[in-house]
Amino acid sequence: MQELHDAPLAPLTTFRLGGPAARLLTATTDAEVVAAVREADDSGTPLLVIGGGSNLVIGDKGFDGTALRIATKGFELVGTALELAAGEVWTDAVARTVEAGLAGIECLAGIPGSAGATPIQNVGAYGQEVASTITEVVAYDRYTRETVTIPNDECAFSYRHSRFKAEPDRFVVLRVRFELEDAGGLSAPLKYPETARAMGVEQGERVPAADARETVLRLRAGKGMVLDPEDHDTWSAGSFFTNPILDAAQYAAFLARAKDRLGPEVTPPAFPADGGHTKTSAAWLIDRAGFTKGYGTGPARISTKHTLALTNRGGATTEDLLALAREVVAGVQDAFGVTLVNEPVTVGVSL
Repeated sequence: MQELHDAPLAPLTTFRLGGPAARLLTATTDAEVVAAVREADDSGTPLLVIGGGSNLVIGDKGFDGTALRIATKGFELVGTALELAAGEVWTDAVARTVEAGLAGIECLAGIPGSAGATPIQNVGAYGQEVASTITEVVAYDRYTRETVTIPNDECAFSYRHSRFKAEPDRFVVLRVRFELEDAGGLSAPLKYPETARAMGVEQGERVPAADARETVLRLRAGKGMVLDPEDHDTWSAGSFFTNPILDAAQYAAFLARAKDRLGPEVTPPAFPADGGHTKTSAAWLIDRAGFTKGYGTGPARISTKHTLALTNRGGATTEDLLALAREVVAGVQDAFGVTLVNEPVTVGVSL
C-alpha cells in the first residue's frame, strides 16, 4: 500500500482544488482498504475516503488526517450479473456492459468517478439510477468492524441519496453488484425526453444500447459533463446542486414567486416526486435568477455550457468556488424562495 505524507489532494479531484492531506494511502485490494480503515479508527485519526474525486470539494487547508484512495480493480460479468470493485472507473465499466449487449446502465455513460461511489449518491442521469439495477453492496462496517453485504432493499435509496450517504462515517464500499438485462442488444426503455428526442424515438421505446450510450455521451459532452483536461468546463463536479423537491405549500409559494417575477405565461419545470411532492429544475432556477452560462469574473465561474456546473477556470481556490456557490444560493433564494442544496461532499468547508 503506497503511503505519502503532506500529499496534494487537488490532483485527485475533478475540481483540481483543495489543500494537502497529512497522509495519503492508496489501497489496491479490499484487504488493504479494510486494514487502512481499521488503523485509522483504532488510532482515532480522521479518515477521508477518496474514489474518483468527482463529487468532492476539499478545503484549501487540506485534510489533517489520513486520506485513503481506493484504487481496487475487479470487473466480473456472469450472464447478466455484474460485480465491480469499488475502485473501477465507472464510465469504463458502463462501456464494457454495453459491449456485452446488456441493458440497465447504458444511460449512465460518461459519469466521472468510481463504481464504489455510485450507490452512495444513488447516481442517476438521463432516466436511469443505479438503485434500479444494484442488487447488493459489499461494504466494511466501521461500527461492527466487519465486512457486510447489504441488499438493495436495505440501502434506503432515494433521489441522490442512500443509507451510505445518510451514515457517511459508517460504511466504506468495497464492491457493488448489479443485475442487468439481456434485451438482445437493446437498451432499457428510454425514460428521459431529451434522450428520446435526440434519437428520434418516443419515450418508452428501446434502441440499440450502444446507440443510447453514444447519444448520452454526446449530450453530456455538449454540457461539459464529460471529463476533458483541456476543457475548463469539465473542471467541475458536474451538477453542483440537486433538483429541489418541494411539498405542496412550498410548491405553491414557488409558483407565486415565479409568476410575480417572470409573468403568468411562464411555467416552471415540474415533475412528480414521492409523497405527493414536486421536483423542479435547479438549472432553470439558477438561470432565471440571473446566473447565466459563463457567469462570473474570477477564476471560479458557472460553466459556459450548463448553468448547473460550477467550474475552476484555472488558478481558482476552494474559497473562490464556495463564494460563487453562496452567491448562486442566495440569488435563487431571493428570487424564488427556494433553497438549493449542494450535491458534492464538502471536506473542511461548507456553504
